[in-house]
Amino acid sequence: MAAKNLSAFIWSIADLLRDNYKKSNYGRIILPFTVLRRIDCILETMQGTKVEKRLVKNREHKGSNYFLLDEAQESDFSTSYFSLKTLVSNSNETSISTNIQGYIHSFCPSVREIFEKFDFKNQINDLSESNLLYLITKRFTQIDLNPINISNLEMGMIFEELIRKFSESSNETSGEHFTPKGVVRLMVNLLFLNDQEALTKSKIVRKLYDPAIGTGGMLSTATEYLHKINPTAQFLVSGQEINPESYAICKADMLIKGQNINKIFLGNTLSHDCQNGELHDYMLSNPPFGVDWKKSQKEVTEEHKEKGFLGRFGPGLPRVSDGSLLFLLHLVSKMRPTLQGGSRVGIVLNGSPMFTGAAGSGESEIRRYLFENDLIETIVQLPQELFYNTSISTYIWILTNKKTCARKGKVQLIDASSFSSKLSKSLGNKRQELRNEHILEVTEIFKAFSELYKDEKIICKIFNNEEFGYRSITIDRPERNAHGEILINKDGTPKADKSLREIETIPFSEELDSYIAQEILPYYDDAWVDKNKVKIGYEILFNRYFYNFKKPKSITTINQELRDLNNLITQLTNKVVL
Repeated sequence: MAAKNLSAFIWSIADLLRDNYKKSNYGRIILPFTVLRRIDCILETMQGTKVEKRLVKNREHKGSNYFLLDEAQESDFSTSYFSLKTLVSNSNETSISTNIQGYIHSFCPSVREIFEKFDFKNQINDLSESNLLYLITKRFTQIDLNPINISNLEMGMIFEELIRKFSESSNETSGEHFTPKGVVRLMVNLLFLNDQEALTKSKIVRKLYDPAIGTGGMLSTATEYLHKINPTAQFLVSGQEINPESYAICKADMLIKGQNINKIFLGNTLSHDCQNGELHDYMLSNPPFGVDWKKSQKEVTEEHKEKGFLGRFGPGLPRVSDGSLLFLLHLVSKMRPTLQGGSRVGIVLNGSPMFTGAAGSGESEIRRYLFENDLIETIVQLPQELFYNTSISTYIWILTNKKTCARKGKVQLIDASSFSSKLSKSLGNKRQELRNEHILEVTEIFKAFSELYKDEKIICKIFNNEEFGYRSITIDRPERNAHGEILINKDGTPKADKSLREIETIPFSEELDSYIAQEILPYYDDAWVDKNKVKIGYEILFNRYFYNFKKPKSITTINQELRDLNNLITQLTNKVVL
């Protein structure tokens, strides 16, 4: 049975839950049961001698480790001599709950933890109380997930399809752990495109990382992409996730695909970095939009103050109401030095990290650090209504410390807000999707690295880093008494009137003294600027750069429209009178 048909068949088992469970909760039962059945089939295959065990290999990637654990751990994977089939044949609705829990308890700790984070024990108890556990278990034993017949790659496809269905049926929270595949594919294209030559070398080893890994979709798509262009390469994936259920799904997906699950960690990335000191070749993430970091405030603030640039948050801290830029800084801190090969980073953010915060604020200082270290390569505006739980504008940022010569000191902005197609059926806030043609077109625009118009509208622009910077100056004027006389400080300088104080921003392209002489003194000849108080700021005003001026209507056209409107009002009034 094809992977997609098999996933549909597995999902159809959820029909048994219809009267007892909400549809949004189906996945909490279907997903762990699928993992359990896959493990069960693996164990059936592993019964017998070491020679028989060696048959359980990933057919797509010759020479890779056995499914689940390496050879040294095989004998310790499970202490049980039973299977789900024997449990069903020797149990009834009363005893099946205890027997399944005992079966899971026989697994090694790293695998057993997956079911613990699924809260599977409580799910089993609830199913038992509803008299559904025996029936559900029996239905799953009828599904053949034997690795000899269903490869790791095929099993991964089945599980990803189930995750997608689960996410779409949980619209209220799906955006927390599920990024649309079109967005992920576009990010992966942009992340790897400029490294194609290096990535095709024989037997290379590269590390991939996601600090807000969710269900693991980004890393899965990235590794699939990389294996297509280089089957001999080895890609070591790792990540961290705060949500126990998403963490369980991610580890289960990795387990099913025969990947190492020991580098997937549970916990708050901002307050506790489980991979402290680790550096990575490629990183990609979709952290929560606009979520505060109050729970991490103590640890993050201490790291910022005590470690400075030796820690993750040296450049500055954003306001507590939005932790997006903290995730970005976390990723930057894990980039390999350029001399060691450098790194590339892809991250999905909303609009606020580009402009929130005045000069000198934490947000502005973070942007300043990124620009002054020439780390921002490209920012792509995505279409609205792509995500399940938000319809706001979102952006893909690509950062790197190994820019090509042509890109050094420059930033590419791409407006891809019109590159989407409407879904036939809305899924929460998701009403649009990125199709293959959109992904390929944006990828080509990125590759071309030149200004581009489409339908007379600018959609790609190239800027020098300095064009995003500005100076914030404080313009003061003297305080005067009732007679108009200037009040003097003890040091002999004029006393500033705070009620007349103004703040202005000056682009780096303008010389400060010239600006003061031409734009301030002609209007306020008694004004002055304290150059010691000048602040440096950076912001990305994306919409301003892609603003399309619409020529106003002519007076003749406006007058005609008014006459037509007046005639219409007269006609309607006459009808009412009659």
